Amino acid sequence: MNIFVLNCGSSSVKYKLYAMENEEVLAEGRVERIGQDNAVITHQSTGKEKVSKTMPILEHTVAIQESLNLLTHAEHGVIKSVNEIDAIGHRVVHGGESFSDSVLINDRTKEILDSLAELAPLHNPANVTGIRAAEKIMPKKPQVAVFDTAFHSTIPPHGFLYAIPYSVYQRYKVRRYGFHGTSHKYVSQRVAEMMGRDIADLKIISCHLGNGASIAAIAGGKSVDTSMGFTPLEGLMMGTRSGDIDPGAIFYIMKKEDLSLHEIDSMLNKHSGLLGIAGVSDMRDIEKGIEEDDRLCKVAFDIYEYRIRKYIGSYVAAMNGVDAIVFTAGIGENTPALRRQLVSNLPYLGITIAEEQNKKRGEDIEISTPDSKVKVFVIPTDEELVIARDTAEIVS
Repeated sequence: MNIFVLNCGSSSVKYKLYAMENEEVLAEGRVERIGQDNAVITHQSTGKEKVSKTMPILEHTVAIQESLNLLTHAEHGVIKSVNEIDAIGHRVVHGGESFSDSVLINDRTKEILDSLAELAPLHNPANVTGIRAAEKIMPKKPQVAVFDTAFHSTIPPHGFLYAIPYSVYQRYKVRRYGFHGTSHKYVSQRVAEMMGRDIADLKIISCHLGNGASIAAIAGGKSVDTSMGFTPLEGLMMGTRSGDIDPGAIFYIMKKEDLSLHEIDSMLNKHSGLLGIAGVSDMRDIEKGIEEDDRLCKVAFDIYEYRIRKYIGSYVAAMNGVDAIVFTAGIGENTPALRRQLVSNLPYLGITIAEEQNKKRGEDIEISTPDSKVKVFVIPTDEELVIARDTAEIVS
């Protein structure tokens, strides 16, 4: 079975083609700058050279069609025709309370997704655009929606409700939803495999640390809490997002700076976090700044680490213990110094870092010593594989 995985943004499309018999990536690529005359398509089939071309691409339908043209290209492709694609799996950011699992897409599904647009205005409309574009090109192929929020649908009411008037939740569904669900699901399952244990018996803390970052408490394979909330703004310090902040401080800043709602939203989402403190949003630049004795880079690094450490501690309390901690995504996978500082500041967990293991990159690896009471892993995430697996299961 061949599954075509699509992740559609407002001006981009990322895709992978999987052969599910052995979960092999046959090809992958991306289209950027959709809507412009100089859109760029990058494509690589496994075992073949990467190809790239620039051309006008004004809408997602054209972007997906061009991707399929490359997949079926005599020289650069891996299949002879789109008939060899059995189903299409779509990443959809927000499923609200309507979707607690991946679903086969039909007319009713699309209606509900349209109604959820205001919960994720930057993401869901683009995801739905991709669904309709793929449907137009391949009308007879089954399509599946896989939601970032679905994995967190198991969080109990005491974890997802905010302490605001309950009527507000009833009217507008303002609550904790959480994000990065497919990533947290993948790495927690992989941890169980690497430990040789049933995930139903494990308590895992998953740290997805990229430009956007979140932590999840996973007990028995189910999410019981997560750091992101109603939006991806809550929780950890991130590349450009503030994370947790006293709402009263927001009102105060708005008054003092005479800011509109749009302006304060922009400040908290695009001009805060690492960028707000140190002037740079990339952790590699933060580490370089620390080497050059930049005080604010060190302050930003310490805040970043401390926020993660606080959440780990709170989730140990929430689950009454922890068996494993896993780091994933760009910063989680590629910043040994952060992992080292974090673990050294959690002595009560009985973890010792294996330094040589901690330095390795790009592989699934345990970085704690054999005698550590809590195991620590670094696992590159694979959200597309989760989408492909769910799609194959639903259409089989």
